[in-house]
Amino acid sequence: MHRSWRACLFGLLLLALGMFAAGTAHAQLRVDISGVGATQYPIAIADFSGDPKGQLISEVIRADLTRSGQFRLINATGTALDAESTVDHESWHGRGADYIAYGSVSQAGGQYTVSYRLANVIHKSQMDGVAFNGSEKELRRIAHQIADRIYEKITGVRGVFSTRLAYVVQKNNTHELQIADADGQNPQVMLRSKHSIISPAWSPDGSKLAYVSFESGKPVVYVQTLSTGERFPIANFKGNNSAPAWSPDGQQLAITLSRDGIAQIYTINADGSGLRRVMRSPLIDTEPFYTPDGSGLVFTSDRSGSPQIYRVPVSGGNASRITFNGSYNISPALSPDAKELVYVTRRDGAFRIGLQNMGTGAEQLLTDGPDDESPSFAPNGMQILYSSIQGGRSVLAVVSTDGRVRQTLSTLDGKVREPTWGPFTN
Repeated sequence: MHRSWRACLFGLLLLALGMFAAGTAHAQLRVDISGVGATQYPIAIADFSGDPKGQLISEVIRADLTRSGQFRLINATGTALDAESTVDHESWHGRGADYIAYGSVSQAGGQYTVSYRLANVIHKSQMDGVAFNGSEKELRRIAHQIADRIYEKITGVRGVFSTRLAYVVQKNNTHELQIADADGQNPQVMLRSKHSIISPAWSPDGSKLAYVSFESGKPVVYVQTLSTGERFPIANFKGNNSAPAWSPDGQQLAITLSRDGIAQIYTINADGSGLRRVMRSPLIDTEPFYTPDGSGLVFTSDRSGSPQIYRVPVSGGNASRITFNGSYNISPALSPDAKELVYVTRRDGAFRIGLQNMGTGAEQLLTDGPDDESPSFAPNGMQILYSSIQGGRSVLAVVSTDGRVRQTLSTLDGKVREPTWGPFTN
């Protein structure tokens, strides 16, 4: 059954004792891809020469670009190129490539140097070239960074392959807050508990997560520093504390509290001081999300008789309704450029992901349901992460904002939900 916005606020209390731990998760997310973009760029990714780890780097780059749905890979098997090679542009163009990426890997004293080049074979020119240094554990990260550079040089949009995801995995009676790379690899457990964990939210610099834990017998908002595991309750007021959202400058959070009897939206400083109620409503206001410029909030309210999405200045004042299609719209999030609003909408009994143009009000339904939740924009605004039930299993899914490309990220040993896409961090 779909977790309604009211249930999302109040949750179900579990009675078992909590226990907390951090460490590496055993099961990584498996990625399945379908669909292609409206434009596909033909590119060859040669195996990076030198150290045998070069093949891993090439495979990660290929997988990243393939997942985007915007690149068509030209077979480069058996190609011998290193960072200083002269590219035979005519030959590669004849094989169907417009671009070729290549490079070399060397290792000394446990440190690797990865040199990469990107060439435009039509214009017969080098588009990019850079060297990275790191340990063996950092090679996947370096490969993601190279894929990001290729993506940006060719599309003009910053790549998100180096970013991270946060989500909750439920295994039997245990709940784990995990983070992983954008491709589902390298999962790590940030919090393990016998009690529900919901609503994780990344700080703008990617160093912290805010989330709601039920370990004390009611929902309490915590902030946790990822590098150290240190955590503290930023909102533990009377009643329910829920739905944290960071301001773009990381100085404040918007939260939902029922301390005065009904769920209302407040702001609070990142150190837990300066609590302030944004507005007063006779009905439920919840799920705040800051506008990218930090001046306003979008949020869910039933003040019109059914859950709809509204906007209000952070300083308070009158709220204006912004969703009018359908009778049930919840869980709002704005794109990084504030031009699009994503949300969960109920249509013909199915919960689907909707996308509304903030200028024209035009709506596009990106998914078919029946039980899609928790949409979150990629930091470049090109994709949306959400949770879904597919084939009776709880999975994470990614859909491009034009609806053409879909990914499914699933785990074999638990339910995965409550996803949020992390920010750019470098």
